[in-house]
Amino acid sequence: MQFKVIKNTVLLFVLVLISCGSKSKSETQDVLETTIEPIVPKEIIVGANRTEAYLPLLKGKKVGIVANQTSVIFKDHSNLNTHLVDSLLQLNVSVTKVFAPEHGFRGNADAGETVKDGIDTKTGLEVISLYGKNKKPNPSQLNGLDVIVFDIQDVGARFYTYISSMHYVMEACAEQHIPIIILDRPNPNGHYVDGPILEKAHTSFVGMHQIPIVHGMTIAEYAKMINGESWLANQLKCELTVIEVENYSRTMDYHLPIKPSPNLPNDMAINLYPSLCLFEGTNVSVGRGTTKQFQIYGSPFLDMSSYDFKFFPYPKPGAKHPKHEGILCYGEDLSESKKLNSINLEPLVTAYKNSMNKDDFFNSFFTKLSGTKTLQTQIEKGLSAKEIKATWQNGIVAFKTLRKPYLLYK
Repeated sequence: MQFKVIKNTVLLFVLVLISCGSKSKSETQDVLETTIEPIVPKEIIVGANRTEAYLPLLKGKKVGIVANQTSVIFKDHSNLNTHLVDSLLQLNVSVTKVFAPEHGFRGNADAGETVKDGIDTKTGLEVISLYGKNKKPNPSQLNGLDVIVFDIQDVGARFYTYISSMHYVMEACAEQHIPIIILDRPNPNGHYVDGPILEKAHTSFVGMHQIPIVHGMTIAEYAKMINGESWLANQLKCELTVIEVENYSRTMDYHLPIKPSPNLPNDMAINLYPSLCLFEGTNVSVGRGTTKQFQIYGSPFLDMSSYDFKFFPYPKPGAKHPKHEGILCYGEDLSESKKLNSINLEPLVTAYKNSMNKDDFFNSFFTKLSGTKTLQTQIEKGLSAKEIKATWQNGIVAFKTLRKPYLLYK
């Protein structure tokens, strides 16, 4: 975008100089002052901020909200924001229940930690967990609701469980004939599509649909795809309304002002997450229990002579008992890496080669994360990252064709 601005400005300046050959100095100055104007990108407006588009749909209705700490309305030109639930209550919308995904309503639970039902201390609203045994709202939990509003910031990876929670909410709403409104937000990893396609035999909560690891869609685009491809049980379709993001393109850089989960603290971690999360299915740490979660990796079982970087994981908020707690890990610091436009398999392939006990490198969770047995087999056989990624290409091309009708943004 910046290149376009510079290019257009230079071109305009050249044209002005040419046209000014027969003009006086004062006339030239007038032309320069009146024709060259800076091109300022329009501000991205998330769905939650477009209250004029969805408040009429909530008027006089009993409303349930699927939300977490990212579900906010941003204040103009400031770092302040108000939570969607608080804002709607202040606007006299009858919010009666809150449904919380992994990490909880306030976003402070560990990855994989069971989130319990309870009462939100700030609002007094009932909070129903959608992470643990109860991943899908049951009819009694939806009883009395006229509409559900879903507003959660996603990061665009198949194994990030917010899209799985959305699937189950859509399915439950379809069964109970309750409409759902999705307030869309940008995808910080929306600029590319990559990874192996999930095989149906390996369907789980960290991979519910036959898509690549990085799908390149916003959460609302993905909801449209779930509906359109009849992925809900019994080929149900829910009544879906999308409040789109304004002034957004998937090629834009988008900084998340609020951590989407406890262990994704910054833009670098979010960008590296689709690549490094595969380590969660191995004996290698991804930096939980440090200040560089998903920006480093390491293990006491890697050959220390192959790595200069080392760290100790210790209990921290969002990682009460991190992998290899208190044990020295050898690995690599990727926190200064350039922005990725594809999955980086090199750390995983290299770590396996440098593992001192290859038989214990992978665990059963790896297949759930990768969505296929093939990736582990390829790494064990010694294929390079480039060779492995070449085997993904046909699936990626087919997926891009499949998703095309559901895209809302360029």
